[in-house]
Amino acid sequence: MIASQRACAERDHAPCESDYAAICRTNIVRGRVEGNEKHRLTFGGKSDMNPRLATVAGPLGQAVLPLTTDRVSIGRSRSNQVCLASNSVSREHCLIEREADRFSLTDLDSRHGTFVNGIPVKKRALDHGDQVRIGDCTFVFLLRDQEPQEAPASFEVTEVDTSLRHTLELPIEAPSVAGARTPRSARPDRLQRDLEVLLRFSTEINSIHEAAALQDRILTSLLAVIPARRGALLLAGKGDESPLPAAVVDRATQPHVPVAVSRTIVRRVLRERVAILSNDAAADQSLGRSHSVGLSGARSLMAVPLLVSDRTLGAIYLDAGDPTVRFDEGHLKLLTAMANVTAVALENARLIDSLQGENDRLRAETRLGREMIGESPALQRVREFAARVAPNDSTVLITGESGTGKEILARDIVARSRRADKRFEAINCAALEEGLLESELFGHERGAFTGAVAQKKGRLEVADGGTVFLDEIGELALPLQAKLLRALQTREFTRVGGTQPVRVDIRVLAATNMNLRAALKARSFREDLYYRLNVISIDLPPLRERREDIPLLISYFLAKHGARCKRRLQGISEAARQRLLQYDWPGNIRELENAIERAVVLGSGDTILPEDLPDSVIESVAATEHTPGGMFHDAVLEAKKKVIVRAFELAAGRHTEAARILGIHPIHLHRVIRNLGMKSELKDR
Repeated sequence: MIASQRACAERDHAPCESDYAAICRTNIVRGRVEGNEKHRLTFGGKSDMNPRLATVAGPLGQAVLPLTTDRVSIGRSRSNQVCLASNSVSREHCLIEREADRFSLTDLDSRHGTFVNGIPVKKRALDHGDQVRIGDCTFVFLLRDQEPQEAPASFEVTEVDTSLRHTLELPIEAPSVAGARTPRSARPDRLQRDLEVLLRFSTEINSIHEAAALQDRILTSLLAVIPARRGALLLAGKGDESPLPAAVVDRATQPHVPVAVSRTIVRRVLRERVAILSNDAAADQSLGRSHSVGLSGARSLMAVPLLVSDRTLGAIYLDAGDPTVRFDEGHLKLLTAMANVTAVALENARLIDSLQGENDRLRAETRLGREMIGESPALQRVREFAARVAPNDSTVLITGESGTGKEILARDIVARSRRADKRFEAINCAALEEGLLESELFGHERGAFTGAVAQKKGRLEVADGGTVFLDEIGELALPLQAKLLRALQTREFTRVGGTQPVRVDIRVLAATNMNLRAALKARSFREDLYYRLNVISIDLPPLRERREDIPLLISYFLAKHGARCKRRLQGISEAARQRLLQYDWPGNIRELENAIERAVVLGSGDTILPEDLPDSVIESVAATEHTPGGMFHDAVLEAKKKVIVRAFELAAGRHTEAARILGIHPIHLHRVIRNLGMKSELKDR
């Protein structure tokens, strides 16, 4: 979009072209277009590219913002090519640029951050379909137009009288035709043919589990064995809503002539759960008044319900069109039998789609909060490492300080591996006692010890085919280290109290915040186990060594905990941001998240201020600018220093006595002195 095409919500604008119907129903963008012209971008003559941001949520409503230059700035200021009039958007918020045939989004140090697919980013390449969140505005980045599709046969529902004559009605629950004489026995050759047709149809239909493909195949198969020209598969609406066409087929050479479906017949089929056959549809007085029936030339038609248990899923509607073709009772019974098979297949496809959707949702929720947030060079090296080691089954040892995200890295490795869809068992080796941990790892047999009333599979056995993550492996007791070593070497172990070996196919990832080489020297960790685990190792950098990732983490945790606490936050003040950037974070990302969550819960305004942060953060650094808030905290810090110095003078330099005078625990006093940087000052005294 050029500068003269700003889409600014607070102005009156002329409409521009909207083409987002493939993803959501769109309204006209209220954006000012000088000259009232419509624009379409052709980068380097490539007319197949149509980059745009389609609104999903936010104050703009449903709109499409075309991106018509190589560099599009987005923000609250009217100087941007795309102007979003929202207090949650910074004046210069982000930038979308075209680089060769790729598009990238760059955050311009915005107060709220810019999110791509729920993850805060500094700079990220954009792909077709990526979700972009800018303040309280959520968009989908679209690069391509929807692929053109062949127009299907059209569908028309007609209103006719409810009194039908010259028809046969076959209740689905009964084998005979209601209101008609009992027919002569079907010819053996036709009966055998129909059984063979039904068997082939059942085998073919039950092999398809995708709903759309199944619906099309059903009508195609029906018209292959029943002499109908047109057919429609209709699904029942909610309540009194009209049935909706799921598939329509017309074998005529004029595909644009609508398939006329009688509303009267369909409603009776759905309401009374009967199969209906009429060989005089065009001559019937009630049907003859229907323009669409006359248009279609239908003289013979059938309609049967799709029933599953006590529910009516919909109906199948067929008409012959040719006046020389007449359906008979055999056709109706065959169609009814095929409809019964169809109903079960449709219900199974619906359940499979529902389960797949639920599975995708649960996987998305599982991934949420387990991504490695950041774009620093140090974290990029970690991502590259994960990509290289993920495809094979080698054991990986992850080291790093507490709170650096070792389990998140382990899950990222698994997500890229061939075991991504298999079981992932995370075991905290420091959380259980030695006896319980052995049973937890390897399982136990019934009667192995008091309370073992039944056989129990261990976590290693449960994870068969998947991955085991041994967290805090350095805390594992020496006796268990020996047994674990054998299990890793042979992928075989015995349950507690058992005699039969159990073989498993697992991949092992381990993590620790201990210095295992120092533990080897102290003989608290087995050397052979260390080398078995240390096939491939990676050390996660602490947060203080990748401070450029702190703003992204702040944005992520603010959004996460703001939504959880139902607070609309405008962002974080510059003074508070500077304190978070300057703090050393001994607890790393876990400590940062706790600090942000505390600020969200205890803060009273719409912006996070320095006083909302924990004391450890406030005391560790002085304010960088003498703002009113900075002056206040400077004064508080100076007062704390004077009180501590005075306490040490009264205690003659004794730390414990100084803590008693101050009325705090000695450990707390140690932390305060460290945060205030007073160690050398007190030592000199």
